[in-house]
Amino acid sequence: MISRNCGRRRGLGASAAAGILLLLALAGCGTGRTGTADAGSPPSASAAASTSAPSTSVPATAPAAPPVAPAVPATEQLPPVMPASVPTTLVIPAIGVRTELLHLGLRENGSLEVPQDIGNGAPAGWYDGSPTPGERGPSVILGHVNALGGHTGVFADLRKLTPGAEINVGRADGSTSTFTVERGTLYGKDSFPTLEVYGNTPGSELRLITCDGYDPATGLFDDNYVVYAKLKA
Repeated sequence: MISRNCGRRRGLGASAAAGILLLLALAGCGTGRTGTADAGSPPSASAAASTSAPSTSVPATAPAAPPVAPAVPATEQLPPVMPASVPTTLVIPAIGVRTELLHLGLRENGSLEVPQDIGNGAPAGWYDGSPTPGERGPSVILGHVNALGGHTGVFADLRKLTPGAEINVGRADGSTSTFTVERGTLYGKDSFPTLEVYGNTPGSELRLITCDGYDPATGLFDDNYVVYAKLKA
């Protein structure tokens, strides 16, 4: 059941800016198909629109932190959302994904925590600077596309999702937030639409993010693939 609780319209402000800059480094963008992800170091203030890949890779560009979106007028009828509750599991029946969810925050140095890949791509991870799935705003879940030893990552088949597919997120309060896929879009990392992906939304939405566009010449992934989904009424 979905309540009409307005939820926390939690924006991605300055305190989370470093994490937003580094989110894309998490999602399976290692050095080659057998590599593992590395969030790297936080960008300096003078280079707020980019970050460095691991030392074995060429520099990769990451999106800048989004500006704060304008508040929704109080008179506007907002879509119903669910109260806050941290996510525990992710199930995507259409592509056979069933995974526990890590909670990824920022390290003391401001870089994003990275799930350890032990050969299976690691579980997917929810970025805890974003709303919990079901709250108002875009909840962000990232996953590896590749894994050590040439294995596939948890989000290897993300591109197979089609509009209408359901995504179920189990939550700590025992409820399940069910989202319906609207679209999937491929973005070059040098033209990533930060505000479109991470900006505030009137209702509850979900973003699933992984890497794409593997270049065997460099051993890097040049793109990101993003699935957009909305809370099912």
